[in-house]
Amino acid sequence: MYKTKKSLAPQLFAAAILCLSGGAHAADWSDTSISWRAGNDFREPFNPEDIKKNIFAFTHASGYKYGSNYLNVDLLISDSKDPGSLNQTSGATEAYVVYRNTVDIGKVRGSDIKFGPVRGLGATFGFDANTKNDVGYNSRKRMLVAGPTLMWDVPGFLTTSLLLLHESNAPSGAFAPISNVTGRYTYKLHPMLNAAWGIPLSPLFAFEGFVNFIASKGKDEVGNDTGAETNLDMQVMYDVGAAVGHAKNTFRVGLEYQYWNNKFGNTAATTGGQGQRASTPMVRAEYHF
Repeated sequence: MYKTKKSLAPQLFAAAILCLSGGAHAADWSDTSISWRAGNDFREPFNPEDIKKNIFAFTHASGYKYGSNYLNVDLLISDSKDPGSLNQTSGATEAYVVYRNTVDIGKVRGSDIKFGPVRGLGATFGFDANTKNDVGYNSRKRMLVAGPTLMWDVPGFLTTSLLLLHESNAPSGAFAPISNVTGRYTYKLHPMLNAAWGIPLSPLFAFEGFVNFIASKGKDEVGNDTGAETNLDMQVMYDVGAAVGHAKNTFRVGLEYQYWNNKFGNTAATTGGQGQRASTPMVRAEYHF
């Protein structure tokens, strides 16, 4: 069995906060928000049920002299169809942290890099980390990312990145995979093509989201082949605050949709067609400060 290890999520979160606070005085712009979103059709691999989740998030984005920072912390609370461990009668709880720092190469060298519809070239570095207390797997994902980013000349923003992923996990639940692995299991290095956007549709509406196309990460902990993964998350947001005369982009509501195929690399072949694909509409509300 896997050895139970203390979660690194608090340390990683603290490191991200230090990175952000270190550049706070030199920030050219910043946007911080708290949000809530909810849906009834979430799925988890090896689970045949549709799961209801409430997701609370803290998000910070900022720009500094040489680039930009992005931090998102999700707290995902499932209903009883995704049961929690430790003798819980309610659903599982998951914390998922994403941090990215993009260095604008043109700003570093003192001359913008522009060609065609591209307005800038960057280098992106960061990490993902999660911890979850579900009844079976108890994910402890750690992932480092690095690669080039193109910044496109559009209203709002559009970026595309080709990132190399170094991912590992050390699940500790009652049904975590049993193999010759006695600690953290590291997957094969694999690439991800990412796009992220925030495009104004009108003074009050915006179209935002991201999509990740992730290549297979090799064998899983028990020797099964993992599959290529697609994760699309997009929303149309309405600026309620501005509509009633308050500051722009303070309070917004909208509809969100997520499509996730081969979630975490699990395929229909390994899950028996249970929970590896989700199509999830959501409602969303957020407050910016």
